Amino acid sequence: MSERKVLNKYYPPDFDPSKIPKLKLPKDRQYVVRLMAPFNMRCKTCGEYIYKGKKFNARKETVQNESYLGLPIFRFYIKCTRCLAEITFKTDPENTDYAMEHGATRNFQAEKLLEEEEKRLQKEREDEELNNPMKVLENRTKDSKLEMEVLENLQELKELNQRQADVDFEAMLQQYKDSEERRKQWEAEEDELEMKEMLEQAQSRRLLEDSDSDEDRAPVPAKPLTKAKPTDILQENPEPPLKRQKVETWERSVGNLSHKAQLSGMVAPKKKTNGSASQDASSGCRTGATTASSGPSSLSLLGTYSDSEDSQSE
Repeated sequence: MSERKVLNKYYPPDFDPSKIPKLKLPKDRQYVVRLMAPFNMRCKTCGEYIYKGKKFNARKETVQNESYLGLPIFRFYIKCTRCLAEITFKTDPENTDYAMEHGATRNFQAEKLLEEEEKRLQKEREDEELNNPMKVLENRTKDSKLEMEVLENLQELKELNQRQADVDFEAMLQQYKDSEERRKQWEAEEDELEMKEMLEQAQSRRLLEDSDSDEDRAPVPAKPLTKAKPTDILQENPEPPLKRQKVETWERSVGNLSHKAQLSGMVAPKKKTNGSASQDASSGCRTGATTASSGPSSLSLLGTYSDSEDSQSE
């Protein structure tokens, strides 16, 4: 059996490779290749921006009658992604770049245009100096003058840098920190002074209010404790001081309702008998003697009124 995958082929003894017909293809034929946009461009037809790195299925061909040092130059055809207009660009081996040909404008090529302008001016100057020796001398004087100006500017920059080098930045920073600390300390002192002034004003206001309240409050005169007899203490009202204070407050606001003068018109005295008359006469003599000796007092009058009531009840 023969092999399934044949690697060696049979060549007959009379095989002549020169007799094989060659495929004749045109030199400007095109190939379909996959590439990315080499630079940013803008379509002239619709204004669509095509950014660098966008992928296209392009057609590639060799440019006829153009080469650089024996290197062929290739042209690429792509289509705009919006209006399908054809855009062409080709390789530029002299500048290791790509050159736009038709259908779009290249963006961000100001640097390239500047370099081209400098090259053009340099070439024109060389052509003038080649045929005019006076122009060579004039250009040399201009160059020397320009060089002197550049050296002067450079010297000024060096002096400026030396001035800045003499500045102690650490000292400047320390001075700034010290000023900030002094400012914060001054602000703290100002706050403390303001707080003290506010406290003094509050204390003075409080003292004024207390003095006004003391002046408005009427002074209570002290009652003289006059005791005619040692036994009169037994007739006083043994009330606790708190209750007595409440009674005094009530009497100041409303008035005293327990005076004998106010109740004298409401009490009707009974007719006195002989026994009671003698007792009243004796009691009256006693009261007269006490009043004559010690003078009238509220407690003695209260005791006399209570003795009269007891005699009447008997």
